[in-house]
Amino acid sequence: MIVVIGATSFIGMYTVEELIRRGETVVATGRNERLRPMLEEMGCQFASLDITEASDFDVLPKEGVEGVILLAGLLPANATANLSDEENAADYIAVNTIGTINVLEYCRKCGVPKIISTTTYGDVAGAWGRGYPITEEEPRNFSFTGDHAMYTISKNAASDSIEYYHQQHGIQGAVFRFPPVYGVGPHGTILVDGKPYKSGIQTFIERAQAGENIEIWGDPHIYRDIIYVKDVARAFCMALKSDQTHGLYNMTSGVPLDLEDQARAVIAVFGENKGSSIVYRPEKQNNTPSYLYCMDKAKRDFGFVPEYTDYQKMMVDYKMELESGRWANLERESSATWSVSNEA
Repeated sequence: MIVVIGATSFIGMYTVEELIRRGETVVATGRNERLRPMLEEMGCQFASLDITEASDFDVLPKEGVEGVILLAGLLPANATANLSDEENAADYIAVNTIGTINVLEYCRKCGVPKIISTTTYGDVAGAWGRGYPITEEEPRNFSFTGDHAMYTISKNAASDSIEYYHQQHGIQGAVFRFPPVYGVGPHGTILVDGKPYKSGIQTFIERAQAGENIEIWGDPHIYRDIIYVKDVARAFCMALKSDQTHGLYNMTSGVPLDLEDQARAVIAVFGENKGSSIVYRPEKQNNTPSYLYCMDKAKRDFGFVPEYTDYQKMMVDYKMELESGRWANLERESSATWSVSNEA
């Protein structure tokens, strides 16, 4: 039996689906009751749970649990605080750090041998743009200002707590470090310093669908390292089965995605024969540096190799998922629950 905490999140829904496809018994938890029917239709048991409340864990099974996947958390993309007016540092610690400890205590008390959680790729943002693939050994290096600072601090503390429970109590703990995770659901509206913005991928898709031009600001050959949600779900399943899974893992495609290539793929898939073109705006500033992560450790420890490393292939599947309509409820909820670690 696998317990997925934060299953009503974007990544959670796909992960539950993949686990059930592989024949696993799943207990799914979340705070979004509107997605209970969809999860139960998949074939799992659903329990309402808030990770900040230790007493809520009484609803979970006390024995027979092989592992926990922890996806619940507070992200800047779903935090409403505007830091110029208010401070939400305590919220990040309460949800991401203390919440993780509550999950670890559930594992310790009930003899759950494995846990996999998530963290931010921004913990090594200081290494971006340096021209080399970032490994798990890269020292932490991030900004202590801005709306991602306390998020990163709280996730680092949560990751360190997982390692403590590994060394002190023998729980096999691992943490996936995510970049942007692409897939149907999380790319409608995100919050930046408490204000809603449309994500870049959503803007590209909408303009291509309407036959409008897509602008690329600054250097068109800035590259990023992203991952598709179906690869993420598969990685969780594979990692749980390996006794070698431990510590931090980069969870990306391991392939640089050129900004120009990204725009071309979106036009080819979503704007075919609609007249959309790329317009280059080098005078406009693009502050995103290039970054690439090394995926060797995940391949070595649990045999994971991403399938969706070709961006056009990813967009074809994205379009298929979008047009299927099966994630309509998830899309409506996504403005409040963007992934990666999803919701509390």
